[in-house]
Amino acid sequence: ASRYTVALTGAGVSVESGIPTFRGEGGLWRNHRPEQLATPQAFDDDPGLVWEFYDWRRSVIHQARPSRAHEALAAMEEASEEFVLLTQNIDGFHRDAGSRNIVELHGNIWEVKSLADGSIRENRQVPIDPLPPKDGSGALLRPNVVWFGESLDPSILEAAFRVSSECHFMIVAGTSAVVQPAAHLPLLAKRNGAYVLEVNPEPTPISEWVDETLLGKAGEILPALAEAVIRRQS
Repeated sequence: ASRYTVALTGAGVSVESGIPTFRGEGGLWRNHRPEQLATPQAFDDDPGLVWEFYDWRRSVIHQARPSRAHEALAAMEEASEEFVLLTQNIDGFHRDAGSRNIVELHGNIWEVKSLADGSIRENRQVPIDPLPPKDGSGALLRPNVVWFGESLDPSILEAAFRVSSECHFMIVAGTSAVVQPAAHLPLLAKRNGAYVLEVNPEPTPISEWVDETLLGKAGEILPALAEAVIRRQS
């Protein structure tokens, strides 16, 4: 019956699409940890190597498809009076599944940003050629994602805090919600009176204080929740 619903998603939602988690077991690429490559310093030192890593990630995502969890959240948005999707994922699957009112906290891997003027554009080229890519002026392009050591865009962060504090119902799916500042969003919603529902395969640090935890796959639980939302609105 919520008039204003917010969903917060993380890597666990995309795992069901076949996308490996950033910090999962075996999280190595050519003997590099992703945390070592996803930094401004790594890009300054060797932009070609960093772009090879992101080119590989883009190829993995390109071969996958949105999961039932992505599709269920898009269906909920369609059936809801007001619905905002906050995602820590950069794979773009939520948009591919049909979600429209999205706040991408960590950017989008299908966008590139010019180091010369900061302009952002979509780039769906797989594989990227040339590598590393450059803009028309010859300036390097970088993935438009938030790297370790960088702050979130203030306008995006402000929007996330605002909708979290105003919503009546928050769904936290596929994330342990421990990485700041996203970790603060469910707590902010709870403090302002929202009902907070967690959907995860296993208990997480937020399970102790959310209103309800449903243990299982997001691709199974969220479609059932979407059906209930649609039934309620019909």
